[in-house]
Amino acid sequence: MRIPCPICGMRDLREFTVRGAALPVPDGAVWNAAWDDYLHNRDNPAGESRELWYHGQGCGAWLVVTRDTVSHAVAGAVLAGGDAR
Repeated sequence: MRIPCPICGMRDLREFTVRGAALPVPDGAVWNAAWDDYLHNRDNPAGESRELWYHGQGCGAWLVVTRDTVSHAVAGAVLAGGDAR
């Protein structure tokens, strides 16, 4: 599988580490149901998914990669930022 790093171009999967689903972080610092859901509950969809990937063997950027979890086809990648983490 090849991942299109916005900084380095097309790179091999082995240069990256996947963190998991790219979900918006809940507002506030007080523990509540939204934080519990964010930390402990995940969907496991078949099909298109947005995930956080770290380009540790390259530029060191965090990316949001859109890929199909069935075929592993990568639709694209953008630099992570804001509520993508």
